[in-house]
Formats: sequence, C-alpha cells, structure tokens
Amino acid sequence: MAARLFRGSLRWWGYRCAPPSRPAARCSHSGGEERLESPSAKKLTDIGIRRIFSSEHDIFRESVRKFFQEEVIPYHTEWEKAGEVSRELWEKAGKQGLLGVNIAELHGGIGGDFYSAAVVWEEQAYSNCTGPGFSLHSDIVMPYIVNYGSEEQIKHFIPQMTSGKYIGAIAMTEPGAGSDLQGVRTNAKKDGSDWILNGSKVFITNGWLSDVVIVVAVTNREAHSPAHGISLFLVESGMKGFIKGQKLQKMGLKAQDTAELFFEDVRLPASTLLGEENKGFYYLMQELPQERLLIAELAVSASEFMFEETRNYVKERKVFGKTVAHMQTVQHKLAELKTHICVTRAFVDSCLQLHEKKRLDSATASMAKYWASELQNRVAYDCVQLHGGWGYMWEYPIAKAYVDARVQPIYGGTNEIMKELIARDIVHDK
Repeated sequence: MAARLFRGSLRWWGYRCAPPSRPAARCSHSGGEERLESPSAKKLTDIGIRRIFSSEHDIFRESVRKFFQEEVIPYHTEWEKAGEVSRELWEKAGKQGLLGVNIAELHGGIGGDFYSAAVVWEEQAYSNCTGPGFSLHSDIVMPYIVNYGSEEQIKHFIPQMTSGKYIGAIAMTEPGAGSDLQGVRTNAKKDGSDWILNGSKVFITNGWLSDVVIVVAVTNREAHSPAHGISLFLVESGMKGFIKGQKLQKMGLKAQDTAELFFEDVRLPASTLLGEENKGFYYLMQELPQERLLIAELAVSASEFMFEETRNYVKERKVFGKTVAHMQTVQHKLAELKTHICVTRAFVDSCLQLHEKKRLDSATASMAKYWASELQNRVAYDCVQLHGGWGYMWEYPIAKAYVDARVQPIYGGTNEIMKELIARDIVHDK
C-alpha cells in the first residue's frame, strides 16, 4: 500500500512517527497471517477480520471509521434536511486521503490498492450515512478519466478531485431510457472543431454539487447500432447552456444530491472529448463491472451493519419480562440472516479478489450486484420487523437503512437487466 495512504492514517490518529506497537502481521492475502472470517468474528463489522485484508488495511480502516464517526455521522441529519452534504466535508475527505484512493500517485491519486478503496466503501456503509457520494466520485468517475483521458485531462481533473475541490458525476440515465444505454437521446454534433451538446439526464448522483460531469451522448446517428455511435464528454460546471435542475426529492438517500441535468447548445471544445469519438459504449462496458461490484459491496456491508444494529436492539429490548433475543423465533431469524449475509460476503470478497487481479467478468459482477442488493432489501425488511414499531420511526437507524436499501436493485442497471446479462452468459458460448 502506498506510503501516502499510510501516512494519512497516522496523521488522523495523531501519530508523530509510528503507530503504537502491535503484533507484527504480514499481508493476509499473501497467506502469511491467520485472520478470522466473518462467521467466526465477534461482530460482522470488526476491524482485523477477513483474509483479503492486511494489518495496514486495518490501520487505514481505523482512520476511516474515525473520520465517519466524527465528521459525517453528527451532521448527517442536517444534510438530509438540506438534500446535500457540505463541500467542506469533501475537502476534509480529500485531506484525509479518502478520495481517489485506488488512483495511481503519478496521476494525482493516493496510490492505494483496490482493497483500500473497498475499506472506504465498507466504512461508509457501516456509518449508515449515504449522503457523501465518495465512491461514485472516486471509483466510477475518476477511473474513466484515468483510463481513457488525455494527459492534459488527467492533470487538470485528477489532483483536484483527489483533494475534494472538484466533485465528479457521471450522466448516463435519461428520462426515457432508464437502464438502456442504447436508448440515449442526448446528442453532440460537430461544429468546426467544437461539439454542440443538447439533451437531458436524470437521477444523477453528485449532480447538484458536481464540478465535472462525464456525459454520455450520441455522436453518430448513422452508426449501424447505437452502441457504435456514443461518445463521452467532460462537461464542467459553469459552461454556458449547462443547467442543473432542482435536487430530486427521493424516498431515501436524502442527504445525497441527486439532480436532473440539462444541456442546451453547450459548446464543447474538442479537448472535452473523453477518449476516442464513438468509443463511449465500449468504455462504459469496460467500467460497469466495477460499478456493479461497488454496489454489491455496499449492499453486503449495509446488511452487516443492519444485522449488528438489530442484534444489539433485540438483546436490550424487553417484552413479557425477557429480552426479545430470548424468543426462539427471533433467534432463528438472526441465524438465518447471519448465514445469508456471511455466504454473500464470501462471494463478494471473492469478486473483490478477482477484480483486484483484473479477472472479474461482467456476468459475475452482475451476479454480485443482483444477489447482494436483493439480500440487502430482505435483511432491511426483517430487521425493521425485529425492531417492532420503533423500526418504523425515522430517528432509528434501521428505518433509514430500510429506505436507503430500496434503490440498490435499481441503479447501476436494474436487477432485471442483471438477470438478462447473466442469462446471456449462460446460453451463449464464451
């Protein structure tokens, strides 16, 4: 793991030279350290478990957990009312080294490994605070720029995004297209060396606060299929004709600034084209597995949080003179939930390992996204039920977790689309 990431962790904990002495531990994923897996751990959210992580990841996780506890959780209710988190939070996250974690230092990122990025995803889920759009910014938007952008684009955007001074979004979904990327109507037409962009997008995470948006647009209507006529553009806030609609009022994710975006004759210089003309659909297909794995990881981590929240509740709540946890039906439900979560965690960790080695294929990522997001919603339902009437009260964390879970089977490609992709992989020869 990069020294920069490690130093950031130490800064947060106030260490001047080195952390307090602790038992030496080699990287667990190299086979040198014995670590508990989730089923054997005291809590599913414990630090120091799971073989894919090392002691360095544990130190980083401690700092990330402290950041969410001190800088996010106390203010999240306020941000829910505002419909957005503060820009100050983004810059604090940048200073703490939580943005662009898996982006190489030579490009202006932190230079940590993929597991370190996963630590940030998990700790946000464990905080039950869905407002900060860090994962989309760092692990969906930034990779497009690094993987397909020019040297000038990388130098201009990545350091500012790593610092939290620039917030990134990606605009795929349209009012009439939904998950069908080939149904995109937003278009860009050549005008000399420039492009003229027109269209609209909806449900855009980080849309209201965004400083740069990757916009999916049709650039060749004569292509023999829509997939061969799509390009990506880097559109910056403040460009004439780029209009941000109102923040959308959602069922959940209330602190997340989700917005409609409109493009009315936006003149884009040739330098705003991301990658090659008409290669956008190919780029999207290359990057979607990571997006779907991210959703799966957030889903199983949220499930782990909900399980622990509920276990604590039923062990304290009394009915008929004894705790709810003493009821056999409740014990069996907890056993069922933990089993399903741990089985899913094993699969998702396997997917993380595959992706870290660049071996995760689209069908497997689709399986992870479909299965884990469905599990998250089942766990949310059962955990609210185990809370009884209090589970329906907004001030209880489980109520927020319940409404936030509902969108997971929808975005990143609906689970119906995921099943279609999995089915195609099954019936067609590879």
